Amino acid sequence: MGQTTERFSRLSISEDEWAARQELSCCYRAFVHYGWTDLIFTHLSVRVPDAADQYLINPYGLLFHEITASSLIKVDFDGKVLSGDFPCNDAGHAIHTAILKARPDVNAVLHSHTRAGMAVSCMQCGLLPLTQQANEIGGLVCTHPYGIAADNEQECRALGESLGDRWAMIMRNHGLLSAGRTIGEAFYFLYTLENACKVQVDVLASGEAIVTPDSGVVEELNTCGRPPDDGPADFVSMSWEAVVRMMDDKDPSYRD
Repeated sequence: MGQTTERFSRLSISEDEWAARQELSCCYRAFVHYGWTDLIFTHLSVRVPDAADQYLINPYGLLFHEITASSLIKVDFDGKVLSGDFPCNDAGHAIHTAILKARPDVNAVLHSHTRAGMAVSCMQCGLLPLTQQANEIGGLVCTHPYGIAADNEQECRALGESLGDRWAMIMRNHGLLSAGRTIGEAFYFLYTLENACKVQVDVLASGEAIVTPDSGVVEELNTCGRPPDDGPADFVSMSWEAVVRMMDDKDPSYRD
């Protein structure tokens, strides 16, 4: 593996792309750590540095714990695999290009099928303002009606339109999606939304009377959750750096 990685990194890609590959493969391993995987399904992408119409994504067929920097495939917006030994997931291509095309400021897109995320996606009420995390992310979340994205240009356009200027999406009857200017930013938004969904499911299942914060506090938290215009918040970047350290301690093979 070491010789393959060395040859791959030296002859095939730039240093910036290699760094992006390592960061994205780290994110795949973080999904494993947090229990957000769904066999070989769902997908995480990052725009290729200096190539706005290309992106990196998981090889269709590998489990997330198998993914490394060198195994990621590079795909253009037409769906052509430019490098890599595996095919691309058609639904993944459709979803990720829909967001990347609609939002030039977005460089990373994460999509999950977690139990809590799918449960809330089936609730007519959507995300409820129950917790600090729900209210921090609440102003950044949109919803999108269920549709099949693969080979459906109309649905892809609708996905981009639904996201608008938001940073996270509840895909009805499907799952969650987050976007970010960096992988770390997209990860933080998904982490926060996922936790909010978990608590909501628990609270509703408890059957107890629900307490919600005052509307003024909810609005204040929504405001606090808005990302700065010039890039991810410092605490967001620090959180991602901590996740990377954890993945390096746990199993740094994702860097190969």
